[in-house]
Amino acid sequence: MDLLTDILVQAGLRRRLIGLRELPAATTLRFPCEKSIGFHVVVSGRCYVHSGGEVLALRAGDVALMARGQDHRLSTVEKLSRRALELHEWTVLLRALEAGAAASVVSGAYQLWHTPVHPLFQELPDWYLLRAEAEGKLTPLSLAIDLLAQETKRPDLGSQTVVNSLLDVIFSFILRRIVAESSANKQGFGQAVRDAQVRRVLELMHEDCARPWTLVELAKQTGVSRTGLAERFRSAMGDTPLNYLRSLRIQAAMRLLCETEQSLEQVAGAIGYSDAFSFSKVFKRSVGMAPREFRQKNSQERAHTFRFRESPSVGGASG
Repeated sequence: MDLLTDILVQAGLRRRLIGLRELPAATTLRFPCEKSIGFHVVVSGRCYVHSGGEVLALRAGDVALMARGQDHRLSTVEKLSRRALELHEWTVLLRALEAGAAASVVSGAYQLWHTPVHPLFQELPDWYLLRAEAEGKLTPLSLAIDLLAQETKRPDLGSQTVVNSLLDVIFSFILRRIVAESSANKQGFGQAVRDAQVRRVLELMHEDCARPWTLVELAKQTGVSRTGLAERFRSAMGDTPLNYLRSLRIQAAMRLLCETEQSLEQVAGAIGYSDAFSFSKVFKRSVGMAPREFRQKNSQERAHTFRFRESPSVGGASG
């Protein structure tokens, strides 16, 4: 069971290649990223990320990944002195570009239109920096970054597919790195997947979240006592198995409400609830609105300018 892919698919992740940006000197681009996780790969030159009061300096080969909601600016200057260009102005800028670029950057955005309830997303740092000099030359991640740089500089047949695939590879590798590093110093998903028996419990629940799992049954499936599993799971995850199961079910329900026309009774049954009433109570407590209201809001927002559509995502889902 690929836990990370399942988490991303159930959260409704959608990908968009922002593209290769050749940035002339003293240029600033604004990335309004309220609902997206994203990253910038610096292909050449030097640039700066401005996020709140923080300034991150990036050089060729560096990657900066941001958590959902990090509205920021990308600039070729350390101190902002001019208005940032909005999305609709970028094409005009690039067409008018005559001088050589000060930096080249490939950017990708991974949108989560609805705030996800899976704990992994709350554990992501606001910014995660991968430095080229620290990564080395022959790791899988550095090789993927080099391939991306080559493909964007010298596009050929199938380049769009290659670039999109490489973005997914880089994104997945970075998430894997974040999960591994977070396991060293705090409770959460990262620690949970390091423990073989706790990870098996996660896999069982991800494989069939609608099954009426009990702590006794999960303990039996993993070969530990009920008490031992409860203590082990809480020590690693910082929560109980059944609370985690509830998050999985609600995340799955959010996807079904957005992507299907199933009735509330059908959605409730598909994720393991006996009736729509009990499902609705749990859903509202977790999401902040009733399932019908959530579905209606989603329908109203389908045509929103910044909502990604018709775009493949990590794990193979489509927008």
